[in-house]
Amino acid sequence: METKTFLTKNARETQKVAGEIVGSLLKKNRTKAAVLALEGELGGGKTTFVQGLVDIFELKVPITSPTFVVMKRYEIGNPEISKIFKNLYHADCYRLEHSQDLAALGFGEIIKNPENLIIVEWADKVREIIPDDAAWIKFEWMGEEERKIEIKSII
Repeated sequence: METKTFLTKNARETQKVAGEIVGSLLKKNRTKAAVLALEGELGGGKTTFVQGLVDIFELKVPITSPTFVVMKRYEIGNPEISKIFKNLYHADCYRLEHSQDLAALGFGEIIKNPENLIIVEWADKVREIIPDDAAWIKFEWMGEEERKIEIKSII
């Protein structure tokens, strides 16, 4: 398993890391959805990371944290990316108590579709249903402005 570490000093740098990761996903052939499992402290940059995909994917609406609805689906507008991924699913498991709560929203079916890119915030709370080949991305505060983003992946 490969581990890669980034240090970012602002939201723009954090969002740039998101773009690099998605770029690597586009080069892989897959038979099921790609899953990015995000973990880290509250305010650590997880949602900022996801918001970096708005411009890249040419989404028609801004990405906000789906804390109260748990999961949102966005249709990808970028013609190059939509050749591989048609949908972005963004889940926030902060308020969930059990993996079954996410499973009840059809997560098992969503991960079967290779046209889906799924990003799960607070994935450590639902670890049991995250696929083995997911990229785990940990966010850590390193100081007032700096964050460490560590990616453990087999992508």
